[in-house]
Order: sequence, then C-alpha cells, then structure tokens
Amino acid sequence: MSIQPLKLWGHWGAPNPWKVCMLLEELELPYSLQIVELSDVKQPQYLALNPNGRLPILEDPNTGITLWESAAIILYLIDQYDKDNVLSYGQSPDNHLCRQWLAFQASGQGPYFGQGTWFARFHPEKLPSAINRYLDEILRVTGVLEEGLAQNATGWLVGDKCTYADLSFVTWASIGEGLLHELNRADGLEEKYPRYTAWLASLKKREKVAKCLDLIAEGRAAHGLR
Repeated sequence: MSIQPLKLWGHWGAPNPWKVCMLLEELELPYSLQIVELSDVKQPQYLALNPNGRLPILEDPNTGITLWESAAIILYLIDQYDKDNVLSYGQSPDNHLCRQWLAFQASGQGPYFGQGTWFARFHPEKLPSAINRYLDEILRVTGVLEEGLAQNATGWLVGDKCTYADLSFVTWASIGEGLLHELNRADGLEEKYPRYTAWLASLKKREKVAKCLDLIAEGRAAHGLR
C-alpha cells in the first residue's frame, strides 16, 4: 500500500521540527515541509492546528491525525511506521528505555539549551547570570548523556543500534556545541565528555542526519545566523 506524503510544519532555524525531519528521513517516509515564519505561529489559522502556537505540527493524511509537540510526533511515527523496529525496540526493557531518553530530551535538553540560546543570542539585554546558568545546564545535561553512554558499551543510548532516542538529541546538541564555542566554554569538552563527543560525531555522519543539518545551516546562513 502506498503512503501519502505527510505534511510537517516547521521553520528553517527551529530545532524541534528538524528532529522530526530526521526521523522521517531515516524511516524513508514521503513528506513535505511547510515553512512557517515564527511571526505567523500566533495567527488564528495556525492556532487552529496548534493552540500552543509552536512548531512543529505533523499532519498525516494516511490516518487523518494532526499532532503537535515533537516528542509526541516522534512516538507516533515510531508506533505507526516503524513496525520492523529499525529505529526502536519492540520489547521491554529497551522500548521503555528509549521513551525514557526521549522524555529527558524533551524535559532536560530542549528547554535548557533553548533558554541558553535565547539569553546568549536574542534577549534584548545581556544578563550574565542567566547566560551562565543555562550554559552550566548545557554542560550538566551533556554530563548526563556522557554517563548514560558510559553505561552502554555499544556507543548508543539504548541497545546495540541508533534509535529515535539518539536522534532526538542531535539538533539541540549541535546548537549547544556551537554556543559553548561561541562563549568560550568549550575548552576540554572532548576530554571531559569523550563518549558524548564520539556519539554526536557518529550521529552527524549518518546520511539522513547530515542532510537535515546541511539544510539547517543553509537556512541559518541565508538569514545571517551562525
């Protein structure tokens, strides 16, 4: 049975929609990317799809469902389209461990890395205490991932392969990496977090991941951002 293209609403510079893009690419699902400017996500036509006024949104004509919140979208795509467990596991404990790490990405990595980016790059006044707080949190989260990777000799967060849990961290990890270098907090990162460094490098080398990261970089460069 042929699959109709899914529709993803995203933005050239927003990390969360690209997490979903990476999953769609890895699962080789047909999709279209609808670019939405951030100034438009509070408009009535968009709020009718996502009352939270955030990106991304996924519309799936194959099932008739419309979802928002990237973690919920990722779990839906895995449940609906990863029947062969290419990026997941079908049994306990690994299926639950994947969900655990996805929950940590959504609650631990995304918010702190996002606030760090906001206060360092976009807040109208520089607040060193806020910037330092969130840079410290970026390093703390990196340490959590280092420890998690140390507990699994395969180099992945769960089991013996790359899963959606690993992929969910890539976009914000890349932004956090750039932010630490930009603010001179990156000295000794590779020595202090060797497993994390190797893991992130392995993820970035994946063909589908690299494709999405290149598109992000092109969009940011076109709008004058690093």
